[in-house]
This record gives sequence, structure tokens and C-alpha cells, in this order.
Amino acid sequence: MSVPLYLEDAYRVEAGGVVTALTEEGGIVLDRTLFYPRAGGQPGDSGRLDWAGGSLAIGTTVKGQGDDIVLVPAEPSRLPAPGTPVTQRIDRARRRAHMRMHTALHLLSVVIPRPVTGGQIGADKSRLDFDMDAPPKDREAVQAALDDLVARDLPVTAEWITETALAAAPQLVKTLRVKPPRGAGRIRLVRIGEGEAMVDLQPCGGTHVARTGEIGALRLGKIEKKGRENRRVYLHLGNG
Repeated sequence: MSVPLYLEDAYRVEAGGVVTALTEEGGIVLDRTLFYPRAGGQPGDSGRLDWAGGSLAIGTTVKGQGDDIVLVPAEPSRLPAPGTPVTQRIDRARRRAHMRMHTALHLLSVVIPRPVTGGQIGADKSRLDFDMDAPPKDREAVQAALDDLVARDLPVTAEWITETALAAAPQLVKTLRVKPPRGAGRIRLVRIGEGEAMVDLQPCGGTHVARTGEIGALRLGKIEKKGRENRRVYLHLGNG
């Protein structure tokens, strides 16, 4: 089992660890990891591993068997043997961009209150697919609503509930095709805003900024038709 340190502190970019296993494909499993594994439309983290006498670049991170998190080298290289203490360093800029984007997509699901059928996070461009038969009538209103939520600098926090509690509150799940993973007994919720100022609460295992103000400038991008009742909405960081 790999302890997911990224759930404890998404801003942390360096930590120690110990190699517990090597996969047949050449991946590395640590006892605890800062590296987020690809899931929920968010790419796996990249970065570096360093140890006495060696170093290698990590190209991506994926989920392995059970609760293992597998660090995938960027290219074939000598691997640290099981039992080796290592220092793990994630790509700070890439993680930061994914944190900003992931939180921004939650805001997009607030200002377009339709069921989500898919999504993908990138470092500067992301998208959500919505179950709706026509695009929003007023793009400027959507943009203004996004800008307002960012400007309000709302707190972004995480909490845990039981699977039973989530089953009793199905309205929390915004995605139609992808459901929160079951079997662990509990589900992580991400909340944006507090008390009467709360704007969003939904299951999510990704990394987020601590406040919406950290997202910075957003630009609503293309809106594409992807089926009779499906629209793909793109979102960009800054003016890109």
C-alpha cells in the first residue's frame, strides 16, 4: 500500500520514501508518495527520484494493484532496489497548474449546473462534457459567473464521509458515467465555500488549491457538440 501524501498536503513537493516493490513493467512503488496517480481526468504527476548513487526522471504516475501507486520512469533506467530510501520531488509548476485547473472545473460545474459526462485536465487547457442539448445561451454570463467565484476567494477544503452517507445523498455525484470508487468504506468530498457561502460539494480525489483566488484568470473556450445531448466546454488558464 502506498500512503497518498498528496491528499494530506497538495502543496508539498518534496518528501522521503522507501521503495517497497518494482513492477514487471519497470514501475516503482513507494511506501508513501507525493505523486498523484492518473485518475478522474487528472494526469499523473511527473518529477524525480533521487537516492544514494542514483537518480531518475518520473514521466507519469498510475494506479497499480490494490492501493499501490506506481511511479513510471520517463525512460528505461536503473531502478532503486526494494528497501532503498529515496527522495521524491514532483514537478512543482505542473502540479500547481493541475491544482488550479481542477478547482476551476469544479467552478465550471457550478455555473453550468448540468450533469457531467466526462472531463480532462491539462496544464493550461481543460474541458468538461455536459449532458445538455444546446450550449449556454449567454457565454458572457458564464464567464462573468466564473470570474466572480474566483474573485470571491472562497476556501476549498476536503472532508470524508462514509459510503453509506454518500448513497443517502446521491445528488452530490455530478458525474453520470464515472462514479466514486467504492470498497474503502469512505469517500472524499471537496467543498468550495463555507456555510451559506458554499457553492459546491462533490466527491473528488484530486488535488486542489486552497482558495479559489489562487486559480487566477480564466477564459471560457470553445463549446463543441459531441452528440445529440452532449456539449464539450473548454476552459483556459490566463489568456492562453
